Amino acid sequence: MQKITVIGTGYVGLIAGLGFAKWGNEVVCLDVIPEKIQKLQQGICPIYEPGAEVQLSDGLTSGRLRFTCDVKEAVEHGELIFIAVGTPEAPDGSADMKYVYSAVDEIADYMQSYKLVVDKSTVPVGTARALKERMAIRLARLGKDIPFDVASNPEFLREGRAVGDFNNPDRIVLGVFSEEAERRLRTLYKVFSRSNKPIVVTTPETAEMIKYASNAFLATKITFINEIANLCEQVGANALEVAAAMGKDGRISPKFLHPGPGYGGSCFPKDTKALADTGVKYNAPLTVVESVIAANERQKQRAARKVMSRFPEGGTIALLGLSFKPETDDIRESPAIAIAQALMESGRFDLRLYDPKAMENTKAALGENHPEIVWCTSLADAVRNADAIVLATEWGEFSTLDFVRLKAEMAQPILFDLRNIYHKEEVTAFGFEHYGTGV
Repeated sequence: MQKITVIGTGYVGLIAGLGFAKWGNEVVCLDVIPEKIQKLQQGICPIYEPGAEVQLSDGLTSGRLRFTCDVKEAVEHGELIFIAVGTPEAPDGSADMKYVYSAVDEIADYMQSYKLVVDKSTVPVGTARALKERMAIRLARLGKDIPFDVASNPEFLREGRAVGDFNNPDRIVLGVFSEEAERRLRTLYKVFSRSNKPIVVTTPETAEMIKYASNAFLATKITFINEIANLCEQVGANALEVAAAMGKDGRISPKFLHPGPGYGGSCFPKDTKALADTGVKYNAPLTVVESVIAANERQKQRAARKVMSRFPEGGTIALLGLSFKPETDDIRESPAIAIAQALMESGRFDLRLYDPKAMENTKAALGENHPEIVWCTSLADAVRNADAIVLATEWGEFSTLDFVRLKAEMAQPILFDLRNIYHKEEVTAFGFEHYGTGV
């Protein structure tokens, strides 16, 4: 058992805290928002993530997991202190580091003994070294002669599968300055020794780059197949067959070769922009990544234009799926939200919106009191008298649509299947117009 503190109870911090507690460690999670801490203490999970609420309950019941707003208590508790605060996108596209710097300052202010400070937030290359220098300067000013280490341990969690990913990672990346930091982190992750999970030990700069490079490559792969799909639509090719054949090449693999309306979420958009910004700062421009960022924004607008082209006079649209992917309530940078906003801005459409988990977040983002929006409580409610369905997020609930019933309840039988959940032939057989992505 180790004493661990996690600073930040957002997506990364909460999942990490739950996981560390599950492994038998004594964990304290710190956040500055009292309302969030109060809910967590009551076993109420602030995010929708399959499995998280069960682990939260287990951690609280076992006594291995606590939540607090008391910085002094949190810093004094942890021998290992994980920083998992947000690094939001700044106006210039760079990562805003103010929360990370604030966390390091507070650790220095309250620490009375050795601490291993581990950066789990996604941060620009060079951050761990900068934090080490910042802590040393602050401790010296406070007259504290206390040893400490700083390390980088990036996360690779997929929203909707984060609990499983944390407990069954593809790899563990440790960026360390010292043998002591490596030893302590290896001890923490020895839970994976029996399953032979690869542990990559490297410099902090390399660890930070691994995180950004991984996300940028996946974003590039998504964008590539989306642009191929756009071309397929123009030349009469089938993008799904193209992607399937490409994926059989072991050098390529089929993962992330799924045409759609663009990527979203808390990672890919922000991380690609931050990486591109780093390239500019170091005079090593990442032109591929810059092109990916621009192409992804075009893809979202292209999806909206498909609907507007079919309905030049406007109409009533049932938009199914609002989160950026299934099994999460996260709508950050969601293509569905971009489509909804484009349709609203045109002034020609009434929207009937439905998502299994993301309704409240969408209301907060778009505002509840729009005369052109009807907030629906079910799929059946959303499609009633709609001129078309726009299927924007591939929730399992949307994979078994009853097209006979839909045709009877809709004003017009039209489906924009932006995620290619259905084959065109099976939809048109029921008398529907079908518009997919790349088919």
